[in-house]
Amino acid sequence: MEFKLIKFDNITEGRSSLISLEEMKNIPFKIKRVYYIYGLKPDEERGKHAHKNLEQVLICLHGSCTIILDNGKNRKFVDLSHPCDGLYIGRNIWREMKNFTEGCVLLVLASEYYDESEYIRDYDEFLKAL
Repeated sequence: MEFKLIKFDNITEGRSSLISLEEMKNIPFKIKRVYYIYGLKPDEERGKHAHKNLEQVLICLHGSCTIILDNGKNRKFVDLSHPCDGLYIGRNIWREMKNFTEGCVLLVLASEYYDESEYIRDYDEFLKAL
């Protein structure tokens, strides 16, 4: 399964911290789209899809959540709870997001522009495409 946790360098000065994100350096692709998800309820779930060619890095800027990754054979659970941690998700991996804490903000960096035809939203179709 193509995923990995990325530890970003954290520059702390006094009481504040700074993290720099750079494409083709600590982000392993050229960034074409950035979006964030917020205002989530703790019992809400997001995702439930895969991407044919898109790569992503997910960063929980505030609060925490659980990302479930599935390659059709194995499932991995990854907890994101610190802005120093990024989760790289490669192509053709089913992802689900849940267990959002109150006030959670999840930042997503994507390797491609939005294209609905890029999504696989049916799990059975995802399994057939593998």
